[in-house]
Amino acid sequence: MGYVRFMFDPYSSSRQVTSDGVSLCVTDHGPTDGVPVLLLHGFPDSARLWRRQIPALADAGYRVLAPDMRGFGRSDRPEAVEAYAIHSLVADVAAVMEGAGCETAHVVGHDWGAAVAWAVAMALPTRVRTLTAVSVGHPAAFAAAGIPQREKSWYMLLFQFEGVAEAWLSGGDWKWMKEWSGEPVDTDLWIEDLSRPGALRAALNVYRANTNPARMAASLQRPPQVACDVMGVWSDGDRFLLESQMVGSGAFVDGEWRYERIDGASHWLPVDAPDEFNALLLDWFGSHG
Repeated sequence: MGYVRFMFDPYSSSRQVTSDGVSLCVTDHGPTDGVPVLLLHGFPDSARLWRRQIPALADAGYRVLAPDMRGFGRSDRPEAVEAYAIHSLVADVAAVMEGAGCETAHVVGHDWGAAVAWAVAMALPTRVRTLTAVSVGHPAAFAAAGIPQREKSWYMLLFQFEGVAEAWLSGGDWKWMKEWSGEPVDTDLWIEDLSRPGALRAALNVYRANTNPARMAASLQRPPQVACDVMGVWSDGDRFLLESQMVGSGAFVDGEWRYERIDGASHWLPVDAPDEFNALLLDWFGSHG
């Protein structure tokens, strides 16, 4: 039976998975014997980011797993900043796959989910069938984009200030959250999630754990190459990320590299351009088993 695309609720089929004591809400759709696809959202989203992809992929016969990442949506929100370090987020992905009995999966990530997806491909290369990185390129390519990219990422520094960032984003009926995003895309969904006790701080802790200036200055070692086949997708309306940091990612991929640009969509292209994006995913997965 088909899904109704724009009224689809990812949480209509979900369960909890535990990763190192943290309970993760994982939406699970499509045939259980289908090839697994793992969808990883970023800030300030939840699994609801993928509400226009899950039905299309499930109808095509894929088993679609879309967790609320730790600190977001209906998953637990650990208190410690260190709990959001990238290695813990990678471990969460492994726990989601193990909980579903999946040895491998096509991994798709957007925003912070893309950063986690790149890290999963580096740390767990045998678990990744293909990687689709949406908006955010390989970390070495991001660094190589230089000062122009750092200027676009100005908010990462603001987000380091505990209490200040929370007050800035939520003040005035979330005035600056709306202006920062620059798009009305899913603002109401974000505010609904982030208004829960401790939720905004938890979401910001992903930045505090991984983009702290002192930590970034101390970590000058180049990240490793990625062995799997990778598709990078970027949209020309992305106000946070340069095209060069995605295009340049091909130099850090040992497998097949494919770059796709979607015009007329904002940073939140899974919501803005669902038909074009879904067609890319289905073509990519179909050509890779």
